Amino acid sequence: MERRQFINNVALASVGASFLGGSLKAHAANAFVTAKNKFPLHFAPHDGMFKAHAGADILDQIQFMADQGFTAFEDNELKGRSIATQEAMAALLKKHNMTMGVFVAHKIYWSEPNLASGKEDYLKEFLADIKDSVAVAKRIGAKWMTVVPGHVDLRLSKDYQTANVVNALRKACEILEPHGLVMVLEPLNFRNHPGLFLTESPQAYQICKAVNSPSCKILFDIYHQQIQEGNLIPNIETCWDEIAYFQIGDNPGRNEPGTGEINYRNVFKYIHDRGFKGVLGMEHGNSMPDKAGEQAVINAYLTASNFD
Repeated sequence: MERRQFINNVALASVGASFLGGSLKAHAANAFVTAKNKFPLHFAPHDGMFKAHAGADILDQIQFMADQGFTAFEDNELKGRSIATQEAMAALLKKHNMTMGVFVAHKIYWSEPNLASGKEDYLKEFLADIKDSVAVAKRIGAKWMTVVPGHVDLRLSKDYQTANVVNALRKACEILEPHGLVMVLEPLNFRNHPGLFLTESPQAYQICKAVNSPSCKILFDIYHQQIQEGNLIPNIETCWDEIAYFQIGDNPGRNEPGTGEINYRNVFKYIHDRGFKGVLGMEHGNSMPDKAGEQAVINAYLTASNFD
């Protein structure tokens, strides 16, 4: 099928003939080209990472990612997109056999306690968000969604807070398990996000073991954990059976691999050699602007994933 006809079919079937308009025209001529690069892991760029090359339209950006050889995509802001856009994204990802990575599943409380507090209103809000996220995940073809338990409750012992968080996550798993969906808990570092309840991989590991569900796993963000605890490969090894997803960013700067102190070639090699088949989200900025900066990101991943 010609690519223009494919897009027209998507528009007519699910989003209306006027929705896509001129979308994807920039790459229409390259619809069936062989991907330029071969990556040994499922690296997932995000919206805006290749905007200088592909333009602002999210569909054009996904097409560019596919043309460059990326086999996954993640979108923290997915829930805020229209249903029509989500459906069009899903069709394009499926066309290129790209895996949909994480989106943020719920409202995150950055400065006040919610799940750690044990308060019923916060719990109800969280579970309602999880229910809404099930529909989004099915629409886009996603398996994983990010969960951040929120701020600490300074009025409660850490043990009571942990019990409250585990209780909330167990209830969320009751919603997710029938659909085969997975929430991934993301520990965040003290520097970028001071005061949060979940900060370290051993803590996330303990909580996942307590929840004891295939729908509650760890999102190991290598950038955050380099700052928070270091000892990256040993901690990945110890947490391995509870890790379902990785995210990437070098430190300092939170840009592409090779711009900071992390030996990403060794980290990627370890993850690859363990047989990881999931997604590694490129949740970082570009160290340089414009097309040159975007090409530098692609080159960085080719270099860091060259294990020879």
